[in-house]
Amino acid sequence: MSFTLGKKLGMTRLFDKNGNHVPATLIQFGPCRVTQVKTKDTDGYEAVQVGFGLTKDKSLSKPELGHLRKSGSDPLRFLCEFRVKDASSYKLGDVLPADRFKEGQMVTVSGVSKGRGFAGVIKRHGFSSPNASHGTHEYHRHPGAVGAHTDPGRLWKGLRLPGHMGAARVTVKNLDIIKVDPEQNLMLVRGAVPGARNSLVEIVLNP
Repeated sequence: MSFTLGKKLGMTRLFDKNGNHVPATLIQFGPCRVTQVKTKDTDGYEAVQVGFGLTKDKSLSKPELGHLRKSGSDPLRFLCEFRVKDASSYKLGDVLPADRFKEGQMVTVSGVSKGRGFAGVIKRHGFSSPNASHGTHEYHRHPGAVGAHTDPGRLWKGLRLPGHMGAARVTVKNLDIIKVDPEQNLMLVRGAVPGARNSLVEIVLNP
C-alpha cells in the first residue's frame, strides 16, 4: 500500500481530448520521511509513521524533537500514522519515493474541511424555510418545533440544530490521478479535495 502526506495547493481545470471540462486539484505530496515503524512485537499492530513539512526547532517541544532525532529527521510540522499489513519493509529515516504514484491510478484523499463558523439549520443541514408571509412573524429561517410530548418531556439526542459548521475530517474516495511530476512532487487529481489552500491532506493509493 502506498501512502503519503501532502499540501493542497489549489484547484484548476483541464480539457480532455473531447473538449470536456475536467475540474482538478493540485497537490504537493511529500517528501515524507519515516519517523517511526510500529510492529506487533513492540506495539501490538503494524503501522508506519511519516512526517511532512519542515518547521523550526522552537515550534516543537523537546520530546517531539527527540522523537524526530531518532530517525535523523529535521524538525517536521506534521506527523501521521498509516496502518500497513507488514511494516518490516520500511526502515527508520527512509524517504518515501515520489514515483510510487502514477497517472491513471486512483487514490483516497482525507483532510479537514473549511470551517464555516456558527450556522443555522438551513445552511448547516439544508432545512426548508417557512413561509415568508401569510402569518409568519419573526420566524424566518428557524428550525421549527424540536420538543417532544409530555413523555419523554425532553429533547432527543442527535437533533439537527444550529451549531459549528465545517472544520471536520472529510474523506473523498476514488479520485483519478491525472498527472504526476515526481521531480517537483506534484500531483493533479480529478475533482475536489477537502480543505483550504495549503492545508494538510492524507493520500492513500487504492488497492
